[in-house]
Amino acid sequence: MKYPISTRSASLTPSLTLAIDAKAKALKAEGQDVVGFGAGEPDFDTPQHIKDAAVAALAAGFTKYTPSSGTPELRQAVADKFKRDNGLEYKSSQIIISCGGKHSCFNVIFATCQEGDEVIIPAPYWLSYPEMVKLAGAQPVILPTTDKTEFKITPAQLRAAITPRTRLLVFNSPSNPTGSVYTPEEAKAIGEVCIEKGVLIMSDEIYEHLLYDGARHQSMASFSRAHYEHTVIVHGLAKAWSMTGWRIGFLAAPQPIANAIDAVQSHSTSNPTSFAQKGAVAALNGPQDHLKPWMAEFDKRRQYAWDRLNKIPGLSCVNSKGAFYLFPNISGTGLKSTDFCARLLEQEKVAAVPGIAFGADDYIRLSYATSLANIEKGLDRIEKFCKGR
Repeated sequence: MKYPISTRSASLTPSLTLAIDAKAKALKAEGQDVVGFGAGEPDFDTPQHIKDAAVAALAAGFTKYTPSSGTPELRQAVADKFKRDNGLEYKSSQIIISCGGKHSCFNVIFATCQEGDEVIIPAPYWLSYPEMVKLAGAQPVILPTTDKTEFKITPAQLRAAITPRTRLLVFNSPSNPTGSVYTPEEAKAIGEVCIEKGVLIMSDEIYEHLLYDGARHQSMASFSRAHYEHTVIVHGLAKAWSMTGWRIGFLAAPQPIANAIDAVQSHSTSNPTSFAQKGAVAALNGPQDHLKPWMAEFDKRRQYAWDRLNKIPGLSCVNSKGAFYLFPNISGTGLKSTDFCARLLEQEKVAAVPGIAFGADDYIRLSYATSLANIEKGLDRIEKFCKGR
């Protein structure tokens, strides 16, 4: 039988980050000593009070369906978070709880874009953005950047890319994969172009709390009433609370968009996991004292890795200002990213993600969300690989 496969699904590129991580884990399961720089998740455990809240919810029988867009308690906790951290006023009806930050991104794109629309995505980009746009039937329009501009687009570059078909700008600061952070002034100016042109902004702010060297995050929706009305914020608990496997994301949107996303989610996933939502309430409303020691450790790893990378022949790297990634330029090695990463894994048992997955073939992504001992060992092997070529 010839099985029917939709054109949309056939056009997708599988996630290289997940593929690299799976291959590294498979090699480890065979007993090989693999250093993995692939996964974008903290190596710290979820804080205990969050786990306790979920366990208590299970014990109390909180295991049934909830409203499709999340419990009223959690939606209010998210609204309170935006008020407390970002100075933003949202009604709980404007908040949608989803099955992870990735799900929030998909919901926004799917609910606002359709055939014939264009979505502007600065590159390097998180690899799922263009594939989500394709699933919605729209066309990704890629705006390239380089390390010379710290991987940031300019208002002029954005304005030149907007056409009558442009519906959405995907804006991600702090950035995955580069770790770049737009200053408040830069972010405001980008938003002003979208306001002028009537373009919606999906502002992915999941790395909001992971900042270094005095970098400051200001939410895209906070600059003016017009910015607020043109912005959907997507966020989640995976990164700053180390809750990747819990699959709890959230978004805040103008009411008509929130209503549309609510309808989409009601016919796709229904509600996020009930007892995970109880843990999420504890994460948002409980103590936040885990983050300071985590950030001190991330910063130590970041500085060590950045210093080492810039001493390796053929590599150069701008330092990240946020998240937990470095995005070194490998063009000095004469290799493109897929070849570089394949050889690196085969010869030195180091797993990194090719930059081509993020729209930048002269780079690779290294996550420093792993121990300093692993980082040191992995960079020793990368140095050996580059010197041995």
